[in-house]
Amino acid sequence: MTGPGGAGSSTVAAATAARLAAAGSRCVLLTGQPPGIAELADRVTVDVVAPQPALEELWDRHVGRLAGALPLLTVPPATSVVPLPGVTEFALLTALAGHLRDGDADVVVLDPGPTATATALLGLPGALRWWLAQAAPTRLRVLATLRAAATPGRAGVTAGLLAGTAATEELLDAVALADPARTAVHLVLRPDAAAAQHLQHAATALGVLGQRIASVTVARLLPDGSGEWWQRRAAVQEQAVHSVRALTDPVQEVAEAAVAPAGVADLLALGAAVPETAVQPVPQAVPRRVDGEWLLDVPLPFARRGEVELTRWADDLVVTAAGVRRSLALDALLRRCTASGGSLTDPGTARAVLEVRFVPDPAQWPAGLLATAAAAEGSGA
Repeated sequence: MTGPGGAGSSTVAAATAARLAAAGSRCVLLTGQPPGIAELADRVTVDVVAPQPALEELWDRHVGRLAGALPLLTVPPATSVVPLPGVTEFALLTALAGHLRDGDADVVVLDPGPTATATALLGLPGALRWWLAQAAPTRLRVLATLRAAATPGRAGVTAGLLAGTAATEELLDAVALADPARTAVHLVLRPDAAAAQHLQHAATALGVLGQRIASVTVARLLPDGSGEWWQRRAAVQEQAVHSVRALTDPVQEVAEAAVAPAGVADLLALGAAVPETAVQPVPQAVPRRVDGEWLLDVPLPFARRGEVELTRWADDLVVTAAGVRRSLALDALLRRCTASGGSLTDPGTARAVLEVRFVPDPAQWPAGLLATAAAAEGSGA
């Protein structure tokens, strides 16, 4: 659950967790702030993640191995470690992986905060995998394994780093934040003029990460009133809801409460829990052959021409849009091709797709295979 600050995503997250628990699900509410709802912790497992303690626990777990790999350095204790930017997202990721590994929940309701933080969290596993691949490529891992076999009992810096890499990869294997079939993203918006724009920007950013918006809630709608101020405010709200409904479905509306919910009964009475959505697995992007080229489709809802960057680096396709970048590993076929360009179909709409064109690289194809493929294509085979 996420949205612009002040939209009410934390309330929606708590209400959704309470509804799921009432329906019999083992539910964990994973959040960075205590929800402040009486009796909620009696019905739902509330896991409040504080970044500093989470970092200290992680450091304590691996400091011995790090000290052994770097014997010439004095490794600080956990109580003296200064957190880096991004530690909040990493702490949430670690806590989420722990619940998934332990199997103590049927569903985890994750309340990471504003959209920018949620997007950073969704992109963190892919980013960590990319950096791990750069720091510990396959050839380095093979050499380290051979060296360890030849010199048993000597850990070495490389072995220590690879051990840390393996621990991080084990953590990442436990989560599937980029898979819409296992992780649903629900957006909570304020009823103001920026609602539709925020929805479009979030949808594009999520598209880069391989995700999509499962539902939208427009919250904190004021009731009808009298006077010029109420009329103007009602017009803004009505236009905001109309603009959002024109872009996506489903959309639910939640009225502003006179006072914040004090207990679970008040929370459920808001009707703010996100609607049940049928989660459909997203088919894997498979290159398709068109006129001697291969096309790879990357869905980017609401992306516009001139706002998408596309590059090729080694065996990865790098896509940047809405301030988010993702490196997509190409399959064996496209690795032997050259990216010749890309174009957006249906730009600015929910159906916008980035079509990336690839042409065979003769230097990487077996002799005669291109000619055979061309002949088969010309004969309609």
